[in-house]
Amino acid sequence: EEDNVSDVFRMLSSIERCDIVAVRGCSEFDSEWLKVLETIYQKQVFPVGQLPTTAYDAGHEPTDDAWKDIKAWLDKQETGTVIYVAFGSEAKPSQTELTEIAHGLELSGFPFFWVLRTRRGETDPELVQLPEGFEERTKGRGIVCTSWAPQLKILRHESVGGFLTHSGWSSVVEAIQFEKPLVLLTFLADQGLNARVLEDKKMGYSVPRDEGDGRFTREAVAESLRLVVVGKEGNIYRQKIKE
Repeated sequence: EEDNVSDVFRMLSSIERCDIVAVRGCSEFDSEWLKVLETIYQKQVFPVGQLPTTAYDAGHEPTDDAWKDIKAWLDKQETGTVIYVAFGSEAKPSQTELTEIAHGLELSGFPFFWVLRTRRGETDPELVQLPEGFEERTKGRGIVCTSWAPQLKILRHESVGGFLTHSGWSSVVEAIQFEKPLVLLTFLADQGLNARVLEDKKMGYSVPRDEGDGRFTREAVAESLRLVVVGKEGNIYRQKIKE
């Protein structure tokens, strides 16, 4: 039945039957990948641009009071020191991963604004939790937001010096819009491929993982943040994101 047809099958069937494939991207940034897609699909691939998000299509907007509170906190931080943390609407770290991320942020010493997704919708039975005492220990230095947050406005703010992200392409494009260097921590789908592209272009740095089981440590998170935001070796990432 039609209801049992997967989205992937629908996409591949559509590509097979079409004459031209339009993709989000641009030849200046994605030329090598566009050629790969043309080889795979055996069709002309037409890039329609990166389609950056605007204030008009960024989704639901928080109340003015909510943004005022966020902005007031950001205004108090030094320029280029805040780590913005968000992993999109689909990726939810495991409890072990969440614990390491939290301790990594704490160890880094940076102020941070973390948009935390603790479950995938109301039907998700696995609720992840912050380490005991984390919010108390980082009170004043960090904010954990478990509801929707105005990502564009936050990234635009001058106090934000880095973006710890899952490498979802919409988030990547928004970071590039506002020239925020990227620390990459991928979880699923195409995020790993996106991260590889950004690494190759020196626009992002991936948190090192164990090659055997893919795990990462709190120390790796903290060191990656320091490297990209203030480290001498990370200057290349801070410059490339502005080009």
